[in-house]
Amino acid sequence: MPRDLNSSRLEAFSDGVIAVIITIMVLDLRVPSTRQLGNADALRADLKLVLVYLLSFVQTGIYWVNHHYLIDDVEEVSHGILWANLAFLFTLSLFPFATNWVGERGVSSFSIALYAVVSVLPAVTWVVLSNIICRHCGIPPAGSRTKQLVSTSLYIAAIPTACYHPLIAIGMIALVAVLWLVPPRRLQAATGSQPSSNP
Repeated sequence: MPRDLNSSRLEAFSDGVIAVIITIMVLDLRVPSTRQLGNADALRADLKLVLVYLLSFVQTGIYWVNHHYLIDDVEEVSHGILWANLAFLFTLSLFPFATNWVGERGVSSFSIALYAVVSVLPAVTWVVLSNIICRHCGIPPAGSRTKQLVSTSLYIAAIPTACYHPLIAIGMIALVAVLWLVPPRRLQAATGSQPSSNP
């Protein structure tokens, strides 16, 4: 068996897992019965779940985009990269569980703290994966280490914040998503995409 393996299987497997994660999340969005509530009231009752689903979708999408940028620089993968990638995908796969928990139990201190914990896990495994890949390939990370540190810190801070102010904790998690919507400068230069204003 060769020491280094082609990255195409890792990329295809990761894309498939992330697609399944998003599919599982959307399957939890169910049309409510209108026997007890009218259409508008039923939609309002499920609005929080839809918003949490949207936040989960955006977070998963951001990881997919950045995973694409990260793996694009990799021609061969090592045993360590394969396992770090599996750990990252496992933690990312917990999003449907946390999203559904908030949908079933509502916005509460515990449900949002749980959602924040689930948000921290892929952030930590992402840092590990990107560091292993950057060391293996000798390239700088697509997103700055400062951005990774700020994002992980906001996720961690959202856990105790959720105990007292769940909506503020959701706002902190959403802020991380906004930070990552702007592509890194190195990628803007490589792809020729320039945002209309600086972040």
